[in-house]
Amino acid sequence: MLIRAALLTAHRAPLEVREVEIADPGPGEVRVRIAASGICGSDLKAIDGTSPVVRRLPVVGGHESSGTVESAGPGVTAFVPGDEVLIAMNRPCGSCRMCARGDAHLCTGEDRLRAVMGVMPDGGTRLRAGGEEVRPYLGIGSFAEYAVVSERALVRLPPGLPLDAMALLSCAVVTGVGAVLNTAAVEAGSSVLVAGCGGVGLNIVQGAALAGAARIVAADVSAAKAGAAKRFGATDQLVSADGDGGLAERVRALVPGGVDYAFDATGAPAVLAEAFGATRQGGTTVMVGSPPPGAEAVVPAAGLFGSRRLLGCQGGDASPYSDLPRLVDLYSSGRLLLDELISERVPLEQVNEAVRRVRAGEATRSVVVFDAPPGGAAAH
Repeated sequence: MLIRAALLTAHRAPLEVREVEIADPGPGEVRVRIAASGICGSDLKAIDGTSPVVRRLPVVGGHESSGTVESAGPGVTAFVPGDEVLIAMNRPCGSCRMCARGDAHLCTGEDRLRAVMGVMPDGGTRLRAGGEEVRPYLGIGSFAEYAVVSERALVRLPPGLPLDAMALLSCAVVTGVGAVLNTAAVEAGSSVLVAGCGGVGLNIVQGAALAGAARIVAADVSAAKAGAAKRFGATDQLVSADGDGGLAERVRALVPGGVDYAFDATGAPAVLAEAFGATRQGGTTVMVGSPPPGAEAVVPAAGLFGSRRLLGCQGGDASPYSDLPRLVDLYSSGRLLLDELISERVPLEQVNEAVRRVRAGEATRSVVVFDAPPGGAAAH
């Protein structure tokens, strides 16, 4: 079947929207008609050539997505055509050592590792363009009308929910909220710093609000982004010029002694060090944003000696089968904001313009939707 897809054919170049051939799903696989796909910072790294999992081009971009099951391969019994689903970026094998320990987000199963690199268990892909094999980004490739994925990557949605909003759950929301609830286990009444108020950072903010944090300080180089955090639960906003430092001192001026928890959503080592310096003795800092390849974080050893903790986080340390349904329930009950995260909805043909706006910080979350009007539609 021929479909439209946005291909990365060269790093630091525009995506090419063109026809791609997609195969029927094989055993244990499902073909999903994509409804919506958010544009994430990880997608920008793939375009720039700094993603460690993009080792061969061409690649169909996109991973933060939702859709409807179009067809199921042999042996698939959990999903049928018409099911509305999320495509999870972390899909554990269920049988490796890490999965057996309850750390499904750290799955080391061979099939999962293959999927991250964009190939199926048989070593191939289900996409071709001009006779050439095409890899889907993170095994998903949702900047396309359809995607073929393992049934283990899917989480069923209740019918009738807005699929553009649901798409955000599978990356930005589960990463941000999960960092708070799973990784740090923030307690009610705590003080929290969130450094970086993009798509993930805003979800750290509302995760802290869900946890009952009493003080939530949102910091960003963009006044608009820091200001937007108030809607998601921030009690204080800090704006600083890029690279001017001093964040730790400014946070301590607001919260004497330092915050209980600090989250770095930027992936910048210098910001991580500032976030660490903003915590109290016994406080916890969580690196949520992915750092550049080869980057090193430097924190004072004396700070660690003061019983401060420095933690890593991968995708909110979440299990898709328990955390994603929980987030759906929070949205349905009005406790989790999703629609408010969407800056704009654009058709696939405008993906490059949307990528530019995300890169420039002009959009919190641009979402590619496959029923958008030709001119796109801004969120309200």
